[in-house]
Amino acid sequence: MSNIPETGRTSRITIRLIAIQILVFSLLLTLGGRLWYLQIRNGQEYAAKAKSNHVQQVVEPATRGSILDARGVPLADNQTRLVVSANRTDLLKMKDGGKAVLGRLAKVLGLSTQDIRNKVRLCDAKTPQPCWNGSPYQPIPITDKATTQQALQIRERSEDFPGISAQPTAVRRYPAPGKANTAQVLGYLSPVTDQEIQKAKDGPSPFLRSDQIGRSGLERQYDDYLRGKAAVTRYEVDNLGRVIGQADSDKGQAGSTLITSIDARVQALAEQQLDEAMKTARTQVDRNTGTNYKADSGAVVVMEAKTGRVVAMASNPTYDPNSWVGGISGKDYAQLTGKSSNYPLLNRAIQGQAAPGSIFKVISTSAAVNAGYPFDGHYPCTSSYSIGGQVFKNFEGESEGDISLGRALEVSCDTVFYRIGHDEWKKDGGDKPVKDPHDWFYKTAHQFGLGKETGIDLPNEVKGRVPDRQWKNAFWVANKDSWCAHPKNADDYVSKLARENCLEGMKLHAYDSINYAIGQGDTLVTPIQMATIYGALSNGGTLYTPTIGKAVVSPNGKKVQMIKPRSHGRLPDSQQTLQQIGAALQGVTERGTAAWRFQGWPQDKIPMHAKTGTAEVYGKQTTSWFATYTKDFTIVMTIAQGGTGSGASGPAVRNIYNALYGVNDKGEIDDKAALLPHAESKLPKIESDGTIPSPPIKAPSSPSPSPSGSPPQ
Repeated sequence: MSNIPETGRTSRITIRLIAIQILVFSLLLTLGGRLWYLQIRNGQEYAAKAKSNHVQQVVEPATRGSILDARGVPLADNQTRLVVSANRTDLLKMKDGGKAVLGRLAKVLGLSTQDIRNKVRLCDAKTPQPCWNGSPYQPIPITDKATTQQALQIRERSEDFPGISAQPTAVRRYPAPGKANTAQVLGYLSPVTDQEIQKAKDGPSPFLRSDQIGRSGLERQYDDYLRGKAAVTRYEVDNLGRVIGQADSDKGQAGSTLITSIDARVQALAEQQLDEAMKTARTQVDRNTGTNYKADSGAVVVMEAKTGRVVAMASNPTYDPNSWVGGISGKDYAQLTGKSSNYPLLNRAIQGQAAPGSIFKVISTSAAVNAGYPFDGHYPCTSSYSIGGQVFKNFEGESEGDISLGRALEVSCDTVFYRIGHDEWKKDGGDKPVKDPHDWFYKTAHQFGLGKETGIDLPNEVKGRVPDRQWKNAFWVANKDSWCAHPKNADDYVSKLARENCLEGMKLHAYDSINYAIGQGDTLVTPIQMATIYGALSNGGTLYTPTIGKAVVSPNGKKVQMIKPRSHGRLPDSQQTLQQIGAALQGVTERGTAAWRFQGWPQDKIPMHAKTGTAEVYGKQTTSWFATYTKDFTIVMTIAQGGTGSGASGPAVRNIYNALYGVNDKGEIDDKAALLPHAESKLPKIESDGTIPSPPIKAPSSPSPSPSGSPPQ
């Protein structure tokens, strides 16, 4: 028996009972406090949230705004189509994940079951196209080409197609008026992603899960205006899903219309002429290799010289933007992005980088004059120019004797510019540069706008490259470790070059400046940059920012925001120098390298100016450049691996001018046949009670790789 007294045992039991009671009362007090907090303190808030759980949204997508050419012809608009969509959430609730339903749907639509399954799977890092990169809770379009009979089968047999809908929907259309494809300029659409919805939820223009947004071109640049605002109707429903009332709703608004400076007639002509020029170039033999030119890509820009407005912009190879409508197929996606496609999604007018060759010499001429070399001085045009053990030849070894800078432009004499570029390098200290070198040739290129974006209202424009001292040093810093890792005693060419770059890659050598003076070496430009420069030579020196958007018109047509031409600088030349350069460029078309392409041109009525360029590209065939201007237009064409400037691009550029001015084979001007500079569109006046804000010029993303390959070393 226990020796513990009875009183002690009773006392312990009492203490335990009291502790249990305190614990129970504490729990009850905590529970009561929590109930008070939920039901009384925040009762209304949680009631509202519970109520919202029984609100269903019906979204009616906004009609996207049209994109029109300068005459009001639609380049992108909308049309009603029968769209068949699948609700992925409903399909996943089925035992087989919806495989049977998709199989039956494939038979009705005449598509393969695998293609349909691919379209409804979600995109991720490991999933190739086609896949769905939009919200998983949004109906996924299977096809926008369903026939009325197919739609009726789906709707009448709804029990066989749960989660499948077929209804008329406004979808994007790119009509290509007059065969003006305009693909890279217009861009394309795709569904908004969950990440984009989350990122924009607190912004001025949040996304809905049903939104389609622009992914490139004008569709992306002006997406905020074109997209509009979807109508959202909210219904209160009970637990069984029955509508018991209507909650607050958001009114929709159609997207605004974008009027562009593109003329569909000129656009179609530019595309056709570029394509024909490339096909013709492929029939010509490259004398250096003995094989035909590949002419694998090209671009052309037609721009108003006095405003910077782009009248036409073509890039080749191209694609059909309609292939993205309703979701791109696996076959089409592979054709657009595969290694053999040569990347048609690139807009080579603003993203294609290549050495400019001799069309760069207008910059070298300006640099020489600003450095103190008389324009009408006498400069030896020898067949070659030597420094040390290196020989730099004139094109085709021609010799002209002593000539002026103007004549050097006319006949495109390389050795005149070799010598001046070398002399300036020596004046700046050569391999041991002075403290503040003048660097006239590099400074002038920056003043002409090279090495930076022109600011055109298209996304992802690239900067090109001015290989000045700063670039050389930055390039050396980025690559010195790999260069210096090569063995010191290796005899192969690659190792020797790497060791040389390791020790002296940061220096600006004589051969760098000599090659640079004729637009070779590490220099890279884009067609839009050169069009801007030659436009400035035409208009008296103003560097206009190229623009395609001309006006944004509100859905009701009452409010208009004009997108006015604007400049971003002037050429660093006096009016006398500009006139002298202009006279020389006119001489190019009368007695110089482009004269054979402009025979019979009415120079007395429409003075023509041009510069040809044949740029060498390391490991590839030469790039053809042809830069021209009149008082009205600037046209620049380039063809990668296309041969000489006047040979490959010249005929196409001449044909475009013939159409613009109505010049016939006899050199006569027919005003009725001419595609003259179009008049300003008659748009409604801007209302004083709130115009549409000016469209933002979005910063470009990281540069795309040059389609022309590596520059010559």
